[in-house]
Amino acid sequence: MAVSGWVFMISVGFNAAASVRVNNELGARHPKSAAFSVAVITILSFIISVIAAILVLSSRRVCPLLALSLVLNGIQPVLSGVTVGCGWQTFAAYVNMGCYYIVGVPLGSLFGFYFKLGAKGIWSGMMGGTVMQTIILIWVTFQTEWNKEVEAAQGRLNKWDDKKEPVLKE
Repeated sequence: MAVSGWVFMISVGFNAAASVRVNNELGARHPKSAAFSVAVITILSFIISVIAAILVLSSRRVCPLLALSLVLNGIQPVLSGVTVGCGWQTFAAYVNMGCYYIVGVPLGSLFGFYFKLGAKGIWSGMMGGTVMQTIILIWVTFQTEWNKEVEAAQGRLNKWDDKKEPVLKE
């Protein structure tokens, strides 16, 4: 499980980097750079998590759910960072809540308690929610029209540009 924590820490770092990079590129009116950054950071995080999953699977007595968790927890935070960088926080929150509370928790309860799979069943159910969230975020991210996102970002910037008084008075 320590490996899972390491991979998750790396992907959370990529989450912050993706959020800032995408936000800056959209604000600078560089849609191709934003799209390229998303692709690079997602692929890089995927490669790191797959390598960690292969190393874990090569060990003895390791649950395959851990390898799946490593891969999913390597991609999902990065895509969440992209959604925040694009200004889709509300959408990301709804996807997160729906996937975990409507899919993951009921599946985990079903597998863990009804089918008597215990902790593996609960873990499997939560991985089902994570799989669903990852698929939704991949689909939305790679269907994004980055030129429209640049215009949306400019609209958000212009909203705050009308201020006549300084935010902080001396």
